[in-house]
Amino acid sequence: MQLMPLPLIILVCTILCSTSSASRRPSLATHIISTPSTPNTKKMAKTTTASARTTAGYMMKMPPLADKRSVAEQLCQTCSGPIYSQGLETFQVPMALYEVNRARVVQAMLEENSSTKGLILLEGGKQTTRYDTDHEPVFRQESYFHYLFGASQYSDCYGVLSLPDGEATLFVPTWGVDTETMCGPSPEFELVKKDLGVERVFGVGDMKAFVEKEMKRLEEEREEQEEKKSGETSSPKLFLLKGLNSDSGNFATPAHFKGIETFKDVRDDDTLFKCIAECRVTKSPAEVNLLRYTNWISSMAHVEVMRACKPGMMEYQLESLFQHHTYTHGGCRHVSYTNICACGPNANILHYGHAGRPNSSVLKSNQIALLDMGAEYHCYASDITCSYPVSGTFSVDQRSIYESVLQAQVSILGKLKPGVTWVEMHREAEREVLKGLVKCGVLIADDGDIEKAVEKMLEADLGAIFMPHGMGHLIGIDTHDVGGYADGAPERDTRPGLRKLRTARFIEEGMVLTVEPGCYFIDPLLDMALSDDRQKKFFDTDRLKDFRGFGGVRLEDDVWVTADGCENLTLCPRSPSEVLDVMKGGAWPPENDVLPELKRAWAMCKEGKMKMLDMKVA
Repeated sequence: MQLMPLPLIILVCTILCSTSSASRRPSLATHIISTPSTPNTKKMAKTTTASARTTAGYMMKMPPLADKRSVAEQLCQTCSGPIYSQGLETFQVPMALYEVNRARVVQAMLEENSSTKGLILLEGGKQTTRYDTDHEPVFRQESYFHYLFGASQYSDCYGVLSLPDGEATLFVPTWGVDTETMCGPSPEFELVKKDLGVERVFGVGDMKAFVEKEMKRLEEEREEQEEKKSGETSSPKLFLLKGLNSDSGNFATPAHFKGIETFKDVRDDDTLFKCIAECRVTKSPAEVNLLRYTNWISSMAHVEVMRACKPGMMEYQLESLFQHHTYTHGGCRHVSYTNICACGPNANILHYGHAGRPNSSVLKSNQIALLDMGAEYHCYASDITCSYPVSGTFSVDQRSIYESVLQAQVSILGKLKPGVTWVEMHREAEREVLKGLVKCGVLIADDGDIEKAVEKMLEADLGAIFMPHGMGHLIGIDTHDVGGYADGAPERDTRPGLRKLRTARFIEEGMVLTVEPGCYFIDPLLDMALSDDRQKKFFDTDRLKDFRGFGGVRLEDDVWVTADGCENLTLCPRSPSEVLDVMKGGAWPPENDVLPELKRAWAMCKEGKMKMLDMKVA
């Protein structure tokens, strides 16, 4: 292992081991000049921040951004420094992961303008109540805020990143005695600082004064630099987050607090969003390792549900078993999205499980179960779909459709690598599904040339009838992660099927995406196709009747794009033999990988760390 340079080792030790003898909640002045103060004082030091930085008692000068990132990456590799874990053998998340994220965002801002100076200000998630009641739903951090600070357990916070040095300052709420009686003590500044690995922590009430001081200091530095004519200068800005989420159609909301109008002349709502959203498109090795964990625990939960599934159960029982496993054994309090437990014709409702369709049907022996469920850990998602026969045995038609979808998945994973387009991957999924439908007799290849016939079907947009959703999406802190249609990325296609894609980007190393081909028999879409002259000629209408009410099959894995291909993070049974063996109580993971074409990266969590397994190929 390559060792860190000695100065960086000293830096890490100093940051990790330093403690404060000040009060439980030191004031802003305490942190600036590191002198004792009375507990909970709110009075700001009169010394300017600029001069305070030269005071002998001031904390050590932070290293250059590149060095900070290098240190953080080393800490991630060794899982050292502050750690987040749910205890027992749940995964240990190095909080240096978020130091790397901060460095990436600051670097992206500097690449936009090398002379950029100022403050990035984000507002964290709020603890809400349900409608007009005082019931508090389980808190989940706002995603951009979590990306920079990893503060999954702290609500009602603000965070500041200084440019260009990348120093992180968190502002946490302080409560009165009534709230503390009900909810426990206010967050302890030093404890929060230690838990999250940030440079400074103050109370929310100190934030406006802090921003004013920092902006004044940065402006004084700019003026001094301008007087010396020592390079290009630009006025410091207060960078706020505002931009459109192309999946939801909602806007990220800029931070707001009493007195923010003071900064209207230096406010910038345009630059930050595109930089941070683009950073989230590709994942660091530490993020991939965390996603490996969410996929592992979710895959094992899917296996437990698969073993338990039998006719007569309710769909919600399958959902309950999944959530029990991921929380009990994985520490996952949240799921990544509303679970979809759709059996039989319910699988035709792509987002089944939501209001009005609450996973409430009885499982029948002649049905395929389509279960789309993923757990979330420390705000990082998984998104996995399994499909299998409720009876534990595939019928001929069920197996035919299942193998068509599985072949689509195998084909995509064989082609997925940097440089290909996501549109190409979607088309490949449609192509393989249509081939399978020809082979089982639902569609017709007039001249016997399946390849040629399928291309004609694609031109007629027939693929969108049987797979009316996009083939997959970016995944990370959000299930449908950001950046799909960012500025400068390819625009959304308007053709049926392709317009459902959540991105049309060229694939890049470091992306993590879902690969989720499917085949469904949705009556309104089938009826529409049978009335379309371009499409109806491809159907065997008598054979199609056998599949009315069938529902659908979807297989979904989360895949990390590597330098020359991809690695499948999902570890679910996929081949028909694997599925049936597990449903009969067979062991999982198996002794041998019978389908290496799926590129499953076999791993397990042991003692809080992900360990790669040496799996033999059958």
